[in-house]
Amino acid sequence: MALVDVGNGEIGGRGNGGGVHVVQVNDSEVADEISPLLVEVRDEPPKMTIFSVSYARKRPPKETNLALVEAEVNFLSQICMWTWGGSKYSGLLCMASSSTIYYIMEVLLDIFPVQTVPLFESVFTRCTVILILSLLWLRKVGHPLFPPKHARNLLILRSLSGFISLMSFIYSVKNLPLSYAICLNFATPIVASIGAKIILHEKLGFSDIGGLSLSYLGVLFVFKPTVLTQGNIAEAGDMFNAVLVTGGQTIYAVLLGLFSSFLNGICYCLIRAAAKAADHPVYTVFSFGLMVTPLSAICTLTLQKFVLPNIFTFFLMVVLGVLAFLAEISLARGLQLEKICKVTNMIYIQVILSLAWSVSYLGASASFNKLIGCLLILGSVCCTLYFGPEKEPNNAS
Repeated sequence: MALVDVGNGEIGGRGNGGGVHVVQVNDSEVADEISPLLVEVRDEPPKMTIFSVSYARKRPPKETNLALVEAEVNFLSQICMWTWGGSKYSGLLCMASSSTIYYIMEVLLDIFPVQTVPLFESVFTRCTVILILSLLWLRKVGHPLFPPKHARNLLILRSLSGFISLMSFIYSVKNLPLSYAICLNFATPIVASIGAKIILHEKLGFSDIGGLSLSYLGVLFVFKPTVLTQGNIAEAGDMFNAVLVTGGQTIYAVLLGLFSSFLNGICYCLIRAAAKAADHPVYTVFSFGLMVTPLSAICTLTLQKFVLPNIFTFFLMVVLGVLAFLAEISLARGLQLEKICKVTNMIYIQVILSLAWSVSYLGASASFNKLIGCLLILGSVCCTLYFGPEKEPNNAS
């Protein structure tokens, strides 16, 4: 508190001279901010004249930066919580986030040239990271390490079907043109919707069927499968012509590609059932990592030669493992919250993102067919959002 005092004599003194108006400052913090015209007398509180100028103290820049960082972190955490379960669109948003993360993984592989690592070794590293992160997640949220007994059989079937589907897809990618393998893989949402109708007794509406059909038609327009005939690329009207041209090995690759899509669709149904039964989607990711990590290690040691990656390659493999964990947990959460026939349509967002990346960065040609395909997928996804999700009430955390 600042008090006005009148002194007799010289400033700060108590003589018999002329009086001078002074201000007595009793607050030490205010005293620090005033100008150095203060006159200190003995043990009395500091005083200043009415002509002294006060300078405001500026806030340290570190405190301002910390406050901005905290505000940004809080904003991002609120967005994540809203996406995870704070909106009726959370299921669709989680699946869209999963597709976007898979797209980011694709971009990282295109940008950074890395050492060539055997496929099973990459799968082993990725699954190991997934296993560790899912274990830490369970510990962080306070859930028990082992899921409820009534959900264990579902989780085992989910992990086994996921591993077999992955191996089948790897074989089809190695023995088929990439466009064929991708088209077969993107048939998974259709298979999953049919499986959900049969296994989970979910309602499959006309709008759901139309949306998935439009999206898959868009995939066909974008990738437009081609086959190699005597070193020349020839357009293929259908998959049967490709089988006749390239021989018996392609037959097995096509069949395994179809089998991979079929098994992956069933896996989606098991993920939804297991996530709802275990009351948390991270159990589906944890069980997958727990089963696939040792199996991929066995395949690495027996089927391929182990290659020790350099530091940068290993770091990128770990980063991709973290992103794969986030993508898988988002996918499981989306399947837990929303009907399969609706939420799986959001997977086709990855096609639009990948095409935009290949045209803008990799220099791929932007043809009219690709544009039509992107418009079909975009229209289908927008219709899914317009008709709205059918979120089921649950107590998942």
